[in-house]
Amino acid sequence: MADIEKGKKTFVQKCAQCHTVEKNGKHKVGPNLWGLFGRKTGQAEGFSYTEANKSKGKSKRNFEKGLSIKGLTVYVCIYFCIYLSLSLGITWGEDTLMIYLENPKKYIPGTKMIFAGIKKKNERTDLIAYLKKATAE
Repeated sequence: MADIEKGKKTFVQKCAQCHTVEKNGKHKVGPNLWGLFGRKTGQAEGFSYTEANKSKGKSKRNFEKGLSIKGLTVYVCIYFCIYLSLSLGITWGEDTLMIYLENPKKYIPGTKMIFAGIKKKNERTDLIAYLKKATAE
């Protein structure tokens, strides 16, 4: 079970230099995290993100290749158009944060976040529990 107090301690030690969590909090080197859960990457209003953060999850996934295949049906085209319209970025949640916080540069290559990550799963779990509470109160 996650320990919110331990998560707060981790936030203060490893995150607070660059991030705030309170409603209407200021952006620092990193964005304010209020409303983080359920938000797409690169979407905190007023923060200048790298293109990598703004476009995470918007890959075309070989759509152009698919167009050149002989016998491509209209149904396949419609499928890919729907896929592309729904693929508007990664939504922050417990699962995505668990992966991201382990190695931010691996999860979003090109991010300007210089944080090396948190290798211990239980420490990430505690931090995520704290963030879930602190960014929504």
